[in-house]
Amino acid sequence: DRQTLVAVLQFLRRSNLRESEEILRREARLLGDDLGGTVATVATSSPGVAAVAAVPPGKVYLLVYWKQNKGSGYVLHSASCLRVSSPNSKITHSGGVIGGAVVVEDQPDVSAVLSAYNQQGDPTLYEEYYSGLKHFIECSLDCHRAELSQLFYPLFVHMYLELVYNQHESEAKSFFERFHGDQECYYQDDLRVLSSLTKKEHMKGNETMLDFRTSKFVLRISRDSYQLLKRHLQEKQNNQIWNIVQEHLYIDIFDGMPRSKQQIDAMVGSLAGEAKREANKAKVFFGLLKEPEFDVPLDDEDEEGENEEGKPKKKKPKKDNVGSKSKKQDPNAPPQNRIPLPELKDSDKLDKVMNMKEAARRVRLGPECLPSICFYTFLNAYQGLTAVDITDDSSMIVGGFADSTVRVWSVTPKKLRSVKTAADLSLIDKESDDVLERIMDEKTASELKILYGHSGPVYGTSFSPDRNYLLSCSEDGTVRLWSLQTFTCLVGYKGHNYPVWDTQFSPYGYYFVSGGHDRVARLWATDHYQPLRIFAGHLADVTCTRFHPNSNYIATGSADRTIRLWDVLNGNCVRIFTGHKGPIHSLAFSPNGRFLATGATDGRVLLWDIGHGLMVGELKGHTDTVYALRFSRDGEILASGSMDNTVRLWDAVKAFEDLETDDFTTATGHINLPENSQDLLLGTYMTKSTPVVHLHFTRRNLLLAAGAYSSQ
Repeated sequence: DRQTLVAVLQFLRRSNLRESEEILRREARLLGDDLGGTVATVATSSPGVAAVAAVPPGKVYLLVYWKQNKGSGYVLHSASCLRVSSPNSKITHSGGVIGGAVVVEDQPDVSAVLSAYNQQGDPTLYEEYYSGLKHFIECSLDCHRAELSQLFYPLFVHMYLELVYNQHESEAKSFFERFHGDQECYYQDDLRVLSSLTKKEHMKGNETMLDFRTSKFVLRISRDSYQLLKRHLQEKQNNQIWNIVQEHLYIDIFDGMPRSKQQIDAMVGSLAGEAKREANKAKVFFGLLKEPEFDVPLDDEDEEGENEEGKPKKKKPKKDNVGSKSKKQDPNAPPQNRIPLPELKDSDKLDKVMNMKEAARRVRLGPECLPSICFYTFLNAYQGLTAVDITDDSSMIVGGFADSTVRVWSVTPKKLRSVKTAADLSLIDKESDDVLERIMDEKTASELKILYGHSGPVYGTSFSPDRNYLLSCSEDGTVRLWSLQTFTCLVGYKGHNYPVWDTQFSPYGYYFVSGGHDRVARLWATDHYQPLRIFAGHLADVTCTRFHPNSNYIATGSADRTIRLWDVLNGNCVRIFTGHKGPIHSLAFSPNGRFLATGATDGRVLLWDIGHGLMVGELKGHTDTVYALRFSRDGEILASGSMDNTVRLWDAVKAFEDLETDDFTTATGHINLPENSQDLLLGTYMTKSTPVVHLHFTRRNLLLAAGAYSSQ
């Protein structure tokens, strides 16, 4: 029995008995290094009794006995494996031996995972069991029916897999054909994968299969509905279904009114059901960090200095009421030194002053004052445009292409120039005032620079806040850091083994995040070639990544149809948001850090309250994947761009006002979304035939959009 062997090997390793471990490995032909789960000592005792006390029944335990050596210490006496049936088992043995029990944890090893399907009932009765439960749920009261209907999909999948695993292929086929049409439309893609698993051999190594088996499907049900279900299954003695409910489902029971069909539909649809309520309980510091105060000598006359001093004063009350950056410490902000952030350089301070000047001339947006939109259309992009980014000051735009190139354009009259060669630099007077201008080589000036280096399509690009660096990530599994001074590649970060779908710089620079097909997101620092954090938990590709404005958190969207929020400090997942019915492709934090907007292939834009861990809005209008989301600089307007060739503007102030975030709503997820989101829609702007892949608000609130013209 492989499980017993692995347990013994793990125990030998823990006890530093390497020689015995090697002999046993050779005998058992287990030469790989993978020992699966972990081992934990449960109890040791004096001679006479080895007690496995207060341990969860149903686990496999390895009992090990040692005998005292004549010299000193103990030698291995014997070992045996058993499954403990009651919580307080006692195991006796001969005297002069010390006993210990070690629990062998369940490993997400394919064969171990699948073996859970061994206990099975009569295959011919599966259809009867399922249709009996279906009939019971459909005839129950309306208030319970909506909640109990959530059971249909996970039970259907597990019963089908159980039939396939136990090689009842014809019964499995008949079961699938009879009931797959009853499942919700948003599970169609998963069911298509499931329908291809028709033999036991197909199940081994199938990722979707493993996900479903190792992560318990979460259902949130009121206590009344749960009691009703339990009573029905026990009366009917429908043990087959009851076993699946207990073994493979996690039922998150809450006290209070059952939820309505609309409330449930808003929250379900992910690969593993809803998020457990515990998952969204941790405290999140969603406030903004205090802006550093600095005096920068202004290069022009004094009157401009006075003017500059006056401008932020005028601007301050204007910005406070929309919760943007202010001089007061935000009570929800993380401590300033919670994570180490890079110090501001002189050039950063100058840029902040420029930013303040621009902000003073910023257009105040609202329903009566919509932004102008400037659309950058990539014409003749036969290389296949796959990613776009625009610098914060809107001076440069970058495109990532399927032909593996990265192209950088200047969108101001100022051309892109490289630094001079080393020989030419040695001739420059280093003390001159315009040394930064002199080091640039005029001969290299051009509107476009092409960066070569990747060996596959470029799926993500991101400029650093100081505009000195550019990140790009690719199908080749690497993230590259390019210098915008020399337009050369400085570093290739290798950590992902598969395509990297997205990458983004922190708003403070230095840190960046990447996410890919290997289902994890990684946090990097530009001066480390290994990742600082690995965020693992998604059940499918990490398709998009975003830093929170205070840089202490990272949001990731995934093809498992969930959004997770990770704490940069310790790598923990602090929020799981479910509700989208397709892979997530865009994320945007509001400027005040309180809210998150997400877009997916289902064409919906969902709004989330980060502090309470709740969905607070749903914006319907797009008819295709939402690839781009961006809040205006003060957070009054949310812009969304989609594959349906439109840009839509939404009233963010109205969407977030008068939110019901009382304790009851937070505890049960009884969210009440407005029936119609059309009153939040401020405008729809169509392109001729250009899907929108990127949106960006300039510092003065002009909206820039970008996409490649498609001739079909």
